[in-house]
Amino acid sequence: MATPADKAKKDSTDHTFRRYEDGDFKHLPWQQEIFDADTTYKCPTYIHKTPPCQGSCPSGEDIRGWLNIVRGIEKPAEGLDWQEYAFRRSTDANPFPSVMGRVCPAPCEDGCNRNEVEDFVGINSVEQFIGDWALTNKLAFTAGKESGKKVAVIGGGPAGLAAAYQLRRMGHGVTLFDDHKDLGGMMRYGIPGYRTPRDVLDGEMDRIIDMGVEKRMNTRIGKDISIKQLEKDFDAVLFAIGAQSGRALPIPNADKVTNCVSGVAFLSAFNEGRLKTVAGKVVVVGGGDTSIDVVSVARRLGRITNIHDKDRPENIVLGHTAHDVAEIASREGADVMLISRQPIEGMTAAKHEIDDATREGVEIQGSLSPVEVIIDDDGRATALRVAKMDYSSGKAVVVEGSEFDIECDLIVSAIGQTGNMEGLEGFGNERGLMDADKHYQMPDKPGFFACGDIIRPHLLTTVIGQASIAAISIDHYLKHEEMVKRPKVDVHHFDLLDKLRETNHTPDEYKPAGPDDERAIDRGLRGTIDDDYAVHNYEDRGNAEIVASTELFLGHFEHEDRNKRVETVPDSSQVLGHFEERVAGLSEEATIAEAKRCMSCGMCFECDNCVIYCPQEAVKRTPKEHSTMGRYVYTDYDRCIGCHICADVCPTGYIKMGLGDH
Repeated sequence: MATPADKAKKDSTDHTFRRYEDGDFKHLPWQQEIFDADTTYKCPTYIHKTPPCQGSCPSGEDIRGWLNIVRGIEKPAEGLDWQEYAFRRSTDANPFPSVMGRVCPAPCEDGCNRNEVEDFVGINSVEQFIGDWALTNKLAFTAGKESGKKVAVIGGGPAGLAAAYQLRRMGHGVTLFDDHKDLGGMMRYGIPGYRTPRDVLDGEMDRIIDMGVEKRMNTRIGKDISIKQLEKDFDAVLFAIGAQSGRALPIPNADKVTNCVSGVAFLSAFNEGRLKTVAGKVVVVGGGDTSIDVVSVARRLGRITNIHDKDRPENIVLGHTAHDVAEIASREGADVMLISRQPIEGMTAAKHEIDDATREGVEIQGSLSPVEVIIDDDGRATALRVAKMDYSSGKAVVVEGSEFDIECDLIVSAIGQTGNMEGLEGFGNERGLMDADKHYQMPDKPGFFACGDIIRPHLLTTVIGQASIAAISIDHYLKHEEMVKRPKVDVHHFDLLDKLRETNHTPDEYKPAGPDDERAIDRGLRGTIDDDYAVHNYEDRGNAEIVASTELFLGHFEHEDRNKRVETVPDSSQVLGHFEERVAGLSEEATIAEAKRCMSCGMCFECDNCVIYCPQEAVKRTPKEHSTMGRYVYTDYDRCIGCHICADVCPTGYIKMGLGDH
């Protein structure tokens, strides 16, 4: 039901759809709209498009699909819980809903059309509920029929694990090689446990290993096992080794001191349990998610005074020693600063993460460029010299004479990452990464593929999406099939034909009519209106088009506040030693309520507007025995006069005026 005018947002002109604005006096070009008295030759058809949440998701999840399952519109098969049905749909693309529901920066929420009404749908919170329910109820994955082919996946992080998952679903044998003691890559060694609880992480990784994935830990390819041996033992090789080497500050003296370390190494030392405190002032250079994790960890660790040389954080990070808990029991709050070349509002870290770090007591200063590391007679860094940046001209300009020193005991560089190419020198490029084409094949190296941060360091959700495509490419390679062109909107799409098969509505087999066939005589060879082999008045544009908010009838949606998760972010007086999980999941009731805020952009959500408002009773509900998701209504074209009302009142943009009689 549409929102009453007196309850509509007063400060928005986008909330109520209008075909014509004030002052408009011309109809659309005749190619778009042909009027003849009160009728038109254009009648409704049903157009599936990809919603912007899904188009913005680097993993390519069918977000609208599992939100519609949670809200109860798309029904599971009899005997299947909706929670499991939503989990299966979600994990078609991403096998880590519990982890990603907690840590993904959610570009899907930035793209959500609900932002045009009041606020985005809390996609992450619904995903977390789905993932946690699956862990609690011990849902498992199933491998496909064995193909007899074997793939070596090098790297047990999110990209390698996601690829192993997709390859096992295809039936291929997988062996994971990793040079760490435990699986997880950046999910374990780069993200603190209060953001990715280890029981959650282990649960989602174990589910993949239990599909029959062999793992070989503490094994470095190129050192412990040669590439030639891999080629001999496996049918294909996928590099998913991540970017585990941090970039050093490109300024004088940065490479001469031990107390200037990378953010990746700092977080790894903490997550391995070796680093338990810092000393003096910590200055972090960055502006992205890694730098936020470093400063937040440093604040939680705290500092001790009169520290022994062996306990200095750089010695721990470099692996020379490990902290003794008893010796560092007496700690106090650490003095932590984050500086960025960009203004604070231009930093790449999520705004709420920046706000949380500030609340935790981190001093953040933007528009500062590192110039030089200042060292003392003992060869230790004592300060970081910086200069102010001016962006008023639209370009970054160093302000002359603005240099000043920031005293510090530890400098952490979080300005980017590269791969560790030891033993793999023949596979790297000049940037310390690997090259791959759009199918994630390595150039001029048949049978070798690469995906994840080793191609271009990015988000966890990005590498998971790459792994899915890489697995498809490997499958084509193993079957000696040609690599197919990837679709323009390259995500996991809703497929009406798959839905019809799932609900036992599979169309009849197509059998062409012969010249003597009665059907051909009665209706002509091209007639399909009474045939059950065709899906009528439906067009799938999901692989080419994303539905915009301007195509929706926003006036249908009432103002509903987002159901927000409780986030326990400590303030500066509470942060010391605060390692509890920060995000508490929604209840089942709140999860369903939040899913109901989804506007199902580009797909019918069975609101009945078209049926109710059609003046000719031409739009009708599909009989229940034939109805399913995406086929809830149909049009009786003998009654339709092309008045456009059904398209105007369709909240989701699913109905378009397109069919004609010539």
